[in-house]
Amino acid sequence: MSKHTSHDKHLEDEANPAADGAVPIDPQNTPEPGTVGEGAETAVETASETATGDGAGSMDGAELAEKVVSLEAQLADAKDQFLRKAADFENFRKRMNQEKQNAIDFANQSLLLDLIPIIDDFDRAIQSAKSALDVENSSGIAPSNEFNSLYQGIGMISRRLSSQLDSKWGLKSFDSAGEPFDPNRHEALMMEKSAEITEPVVQEEFLKGYMLKDRIVRSAKVKVLMPEAAASPSASTESEENGK
Repeated sequence: MSKHTSHDKHLEDEANPAADGAVPIDPQNTPEPGTVGEGAETAVETASETATGDGAGSMDGAELAEKVVSLEAQLADAKDQFLRKAADFENFRKRMNQEKQNAIDFANQSLLLDLIPIIDDFDRAIQSAKSALDVENSSGIAPSNEFNSLYQGIGMISRRLSSQLDSKWGLKSFDSAGEPFDPNRHEALMMEKSAEITEPVVQEEFLKGYMLKDRIVRSAKVKVLMPEAAASPSASTESEENGK
């Protein structure tokens, strides 16, 4: 074969790829980019619309009304639970705030309770000095200036201490003599019966009671007058029989 014939054969093979077993590509049958994906999406949308339409068509008015009633009941139950939880949270918040305030108000309670016996000592010293002054005045002896100054100085210190504890910390004493007996405020050390009263009354105060804010931190030690019990019918009958 000549040189020109071999060259021509090579050109024909390059122009006809089928000769080497390759499959030719038809430009007219080649799908455009994105055509396959769009078709799948269209099929899915069609199937979804068909299923939705069939479901809606199979549910009549009674079933729809029943469904609405059920959903409304669930909504009402959820709303009730929400309101209950909100109320519980509000009560919890108020309780926590109250406990926090109580912790602040009564943080120094132990220290103040330790100071109360010191105030009692001041009161006893003042009362003893006053009694001595009364004896000297009744006997016609004029008290010395030193004793009088000491008495006044102790009284001033006691009043200042009580005032500071009351104004800054809320610790104050309360009077009990002549008041109705209250077991929450008073501790009865002695009792005496009296026909002149109809309810228990504090006759004498031995030791003052104290309050911290609105809380009783120490009950007053008192003597109580109790009303005499009325004579029972059986006791009256026995006395009459004995008289006969």
